[in-house]
Amino acid sequence: MSDWAVSLDNLVKTFGSFVAVDHVSLQVPKGEIFGFLGPNGAGKSTTIRMLCGLLSPTSGRASVAGFDVAADPESVKRNIGYMSQKFSLYDDLTVEQNIDFFTGMYGVARERRQERKDYVLRMANLEERRGSLTATLSGGWKQRLALGCAILHDPPVVFLDEPTSGVDPIARGIFWKLIGELARTGHTVFVTTHYMDEAEYCNRLALMYAGKVIALGAPAELKHDLAEHNLLRLDTTAPLDTMRAIEREEGILEVAVFGSGLHVVVDDVAGATERIRGALGAQGIAIRRLEQIEPSLEDVFVALIEAEERKAA
Repeated sequence: MSDWAVSLDNLVKTFGSFVAVDHVSLQVPKGEIFGFLGPNGAGKSTTIRMLCGLLSPTSGRASVAGFDVAADPESVKRNIGYMSQKFSLYDDLTVEQNIDFFTGMYGVARERRQERKDYVLRMANLEERRGSLTATLSGGWKQRLALGCAILHDPPVVFLDEPTSGVDPIARGIFWKLIGELARTGHTVFVTTHYMDEAEYCNRLALMYAGKVIALGAPAELKHDLAEHNLLRLDTTAPLDTMRAIEREEGILEVAVFGSGLHVVVDDVAGATERIRGALGAQGIAIRRLEQIEPSLEDVFVALIEAEERKAA
């Protein structure tokens, strides 16, 4: 049996002439929390549907929990848990009735059903809400119930597709503690998210863009790669005019909108700062803040995607 919980080797999926997934290769070891990130249309969902045995690859190979996704999709489905941002719960059933329904759906052996139900109620801290109608639960409680139902059959690999979308920050934090517990008990968690702070919880990340994986590594490694350049935070009275005024200045490598200001990647802090002040002064644009900062994961991804777009152009 392979040491990899998930393995992709030159995986390709095309729809007519459109290449949705373009020769993706990566391996995820058992017990890892693996983050899968990228903008809409990058190919993340298509890749996950292949890994869940729902779509056949056009070419290449992939295996999940030791089973080939093309040759044995039914075994793949039996050995994974799946949770999406649209929780697959029945609002007109109670918490306990939902759990009972999904133990049957997942084919949990009758002698194990009570044990697995007790585990899920305890894990999700829903013991006192077991008789509550699911419709009356808050988003955070529904989220935990949906995760519990997805792992009732104790699958070795769990796919979570933007599971915290629309949930408040406190509930998101509690949910990530549950994900950590799953990984510590040997489960592999493959998660997509568009929250950059959540990406920091992952052991490793893959950034997907236009069907390809353009970056792969631990969060600290990816940030270190960008830290080889210098990053400035620039706030002015006119951000868009500022971008146009400085983006062609010598030593300015990247300019990106970040919140209400700009993040500027430069080769030399002192020289670039002087050129920025000169260019904006000539345009009559007032500087509110200009200082060097440490890069975040969002900076890394913006820089990588902009580099890919320049290549394509």
